[in-house]
Amino acid sequence: MQIVSTIADARKIRASLNGTLGFVPTMGFLHEGHLSLVRRAREECDAVAVSIFVNPTQFSPNEDLNRYPRALERDLSLLKEAGVSFVFTPDAGEIYPPGFATSIDVGDVAKPLEGAVRPGHFSGVATVVTKLFNIIQPTKAFFGQKDAQQCAVIRRLVTDLNIPVDVVICDIVRNEKGLALSSRNSYLTDSEQERALLLHESLGKAQERIASGERNAETIKTLIAAILSKDPDFSVDYISVADPYSLTELDSVDDEALISLAVKVGNTRLLDNILVRKK
Repeated sequence: MQIVSTIADARKIRASLNGTLGFVPTMGFLHEGHLSLVRRAREECDAVAVSIFVNPTQFSPNEDLNRYPRALERDLSLLKEAGVSFVFTPDAGEIYPPGFATSIDVGDVAKPLEGAVRPGHFSGVATVVTKLFNIIQPTKAFFGQKDAQQCAVIRRLVTDLNIPVDVVICDIVRNEKGLALSSRNSYLTDSEQERALLLHESLGKAQERIASGERNAETIKTLIAAILSKDPDFSVDYISVADPYSLTELDSVDDEALISLAVKVGNTRLLDNILVRKK
């Protein structure tokens, strides 16, 4: 496994590779969710590249950029064991050199939900992903469904800018109790991890209610809110029932729907979601 930190070296390695290249962009502090993307990429492509870059432009001034967990040596060991071909580990100055001034706005899909709570976040995501796609030039790029709005943003980005990358969205990976894996789970105490299971429980109950015939989106949101209210210390940012591609809120679940939520558990903000279809 080769490890490079400059754009020039990453491009040299890419030019030397034959066949298809799968790409998994990450911010590091890897867990089984990331590794599941790597395994999927290995199954579908001849070689696999991973980036590790904590992207400053997707953090607002009051967010946890400096606190974001990092474990580069452990990450590299895991990626080597997973059979990754090369890892790109740039610093911020390599990606955003002096005078850098360009940003990408993907429009309406970035405005609700996380976009409303974290202004500028998806512009930072879209800009860095575009740069990484241009540098790595993958055949396929693999993303996790846990960050559902990010997936919608990247699909929109690739379509609108005619980027020749096949975006592959992979299922959420959960621990044995159902908590969606996230690097930020490392912030949670043992008690908070147990309490956070209410997020997945609430989504599961919503899915059951839809399977039983419920169609009204507000009724589904009310059900989820009632379950989350069992923990008075939770702070709910949003509960959404939306079209999975446009993120437009739905009045009725008549076809596919993305049910998503963001909840602050202690000092840690967690996301979770499920995709449902009318039975």
